[in-house]
Amino acid sequence: QVQLVESGGGLVQAGGSLRLSCAASGSFFSRNVMGWYRQAPGRQRESVALISSSNSTNYADSVKGRFTISMDNAKNTLSLQMNSLKPEDTAVYYCNSIPRIPWGQGTQVTVSS
Repeated sequence: QVQLVESGGGLVQAGGSLRLSCAASGSFFSRNVMGWYRQAPGRQRESVALISSSNSTNYADSVKGRFTISMDNAKNTLSLQMNSLKPEDTAVYYCNSIPRIPWGQGTQVTVSS
C-alpha cells in the first residue's frame, strides 16, 4: 500500500516562505492527479493546489499567486512552495491523490502575525 509522508512545515512569520514536500513509494505520482490539502482547527479539510501528470495546475483562490505546486516524478516527490504566508494559512497540510488513498500524518504550518 502506498504511504504518503509530508514534511517541511514549521513556524514562520507572516510574509515568510516555506517549502513542503511529499514522498511516496514507487511511481505513484506519475499515475495520478496529486494535490495539497489543509485543515485548520475547527474547519473542514480543503483543497489548496492540484497538479496532473501533464503538469496542469489548479489553485484555491486564497493561495493563487503565492503558492506553487510541483511534481518531480524522478524523485517521487510532490512539493508546495509557499510564499507571502499569512496567519490564515496556518493549518496541517496534507498531500493526497485523486482518487484518494489513506491520509498521511500531515505537516503543521504555523504563521505568526
